[in-house]
Formats: sequence, C-alpha cells, structure tokens
Amino acid sequence: MNFMEKKVSSVLFVGRFQPFHLGHLHAVKYILKKANEIVIVVGSAQYSHTLENPFTAGERITMIRLALNGAEIDPAVYCTIPVPDVNVHKVWVAHVSAYTPNFDKVFTNEPLTSRLFKEAGFKVEGVPFFDRDIYSATEIRRRILANENWMQLVPKTVARFIMKIHGPDRIIELNQTDKPSSVKKA
Repeated sequence: MNFMEKKVSSVLFVGRFQPFHLGHLHAVKYILKKANEIVIVVGSAQYSHTLENPFTAGERITMIRLALNGAEIDPAVYCTIPVPDVNVHKVWVAHVSAYTPNFDKVFTNEPLTSRLFKEAGFKVEGVPFFDRDIYSATEIRRRILANENWMQLVPKTVARFIMKIHGPDRIIELNQTDKPSSVKKA
C-alpha cells in the first residue's frame, strides 16, 4: 500500500470455503493490508454432505478460525458469518447485507458476486490469485478422492481438523454410488 492509499474500515469477503485453503489465507492477509477489518461470509451455509459442499457451515467457520489463529491474525479484525443462499440473484446482496455488519467494500474474484454487488452500488475489488491452479477447494476434494496429497494445500491446523472430523472419509463415501458403472467427480 503506498502512503497515499487509505485503509477502508470494513470489507466483505465471500466464499464457500469447502475447505478453507492456503489461497484463502493468502487472500485474507492481502485484504487486511487494505482494510481495518474483514467480514468473512461463509456462503451456501445451508449446504453440506455433498461432493461440492462436503462441510457444514460450522465446520467451515472452525476451519477459518483455526487457520487465522494459526497465522496469528487478531480475532478482533475479523468476523465470520454463515449466510444461506436465496437463489434469487436480484435480492441476494440485500440478503447478505441483512446478515452482516456494515461494510465499505467487497473483495471477490467471482464474476456473479462482483456484478451483483456493483449493481447494488458497492465498491468491488479483486484479490490476486495465489497459485490458483493448485489452491482450489475443487482440487483439494479431487486429491482426496484420488488419494493424493491434499494436506499441503491447506493450513496445518485445517488439515488436522479435517482429519479429526473424518473429512476424507466423508468425501469418499459421498462419491460412492449404488448405481453400476457410474462415477461422480468433485
């Protein structure tokens, strides 16, 4: 940040965090260089126990807390709020705003989230990707299914938590089917 830039007060960062990985941690650190506090929205909060959304909102909030505490990020500068989907794009921003404290800006790289917040009059800024080809929740879930090393892609505290709740077993079981010759992918 150059000396002419001023930190904004509070910003919003939306994600599903299925699971929270090192790319997310990198994004939070980047955002906190530009803001005094961050409201982390755990989106699609009502979904869990599917291949795309294997973890509950509570588990995802725990992952975020563990990762940020492990990175020595002061809990006073962030809050984590679960927000369920409404599946009506025109009212989604108002829905998110109803769940969260006030915020001055939104950080996102997701095109629909960006468009909806811009149309609602919010300032939106992208976050530089951190090795996006490997730091992706989809890649982590794929590696779990392929029995490949996924733990290197998440903070150590998150890896321990996922193992504690038997997350890999859950994802593997969710991939099973009772139909012959059918294979699901994360």
